[in-house]
Amino acid sequence: MAAIIDKVVLGPCMNDDQLLRYSRQIMLPQMDVEGQEKLLAAKVLIVGLGGLGCPVAMYLASAGVGTLVLADFDEVDLSNLQRQIAHTGDRIGHNKAESAEKMIQGLNPSINTVCITEKLTGDALQQQIAAADVVVDCTDNFTTRHAINAACVAQKTPLVSGAAIRLEGQVSVFDPRQGNTPCYRCLYEDIDDENLSCAESGVLAPLVGIIGSVQALETIKLIAEFGEPLSGRLLTLDARSMQWRELKLPRDPGCPVCGSAEKR
Repeated sequence: MAAIIDKVVLGPCMNDDQLLRYSRQIMLPQMDVEGQEKLLAAKVLIVGLGGLGCPVAMYLASAGVGTLVLADFDEVDLSNLQRQIAHTGDRIGHNKAESAEKMIQGLNPSINTVCITEKLTGDALQQQIAAADVVVDCTDNFTTRHAINAACVAQKTPLVSGAAIRLEGQVSVFDPRQGNTPCYRCLYEDIDDENLSCAESGVLAPLVGIIGSVQALETIKLIAEFGEPLSGRLLTLDARSMQWRELKLPRDPGCPVCGSAEKR
């Protein structure tokens, strides 16, 4: 199990290489130098380096998030290569977190990466989430999603959640720092979803890229503190008609996760 590492502490300014690398972002008034330095000082935990986690990790690395903690216990398989763009044919059989790390280091070698190659559960999950500025859930089953959500609520760590299957995708942000917003459990009850995986139902390759890119964007907005995150809102995509829908997510006062956390 990878050790917990402290958040990156940077000096008061970026060096010349960083200013040039991130110049197109720094030009944006919403980002500026201050926002870029927040990215460089941030730590993000990405759980799942599959179809969603690959574009999330690659875009966050390219954008300059200082430390990426990559968690996945699975190995690269030939059937993954259709959509999991951080992996390559010569890394079939390799751990997905370590495979993604190689891609990330090629994109931006100045980024710190930590690989967790065992399943994150229990105290280890709580510790990694407590050490992160943002958690990005790129997993593909409700059991793991609920465990991540409960830990994020307990540690008051923002969660960027995404899902994609067949020709449908969705993204939302659950921020327990805001007392009036829902958590993932307010949206979905605990259900058995073993038949809802990509292996069972299929998924179109570009769909996970679209949803993963939105997750990366929402993560950057949370860290740099600009714009309006998808907190309390669910964004869904029907790829057949290319129609986006936005649904308001009310908080469930009887939620056994965030409701009970509020009472403690």
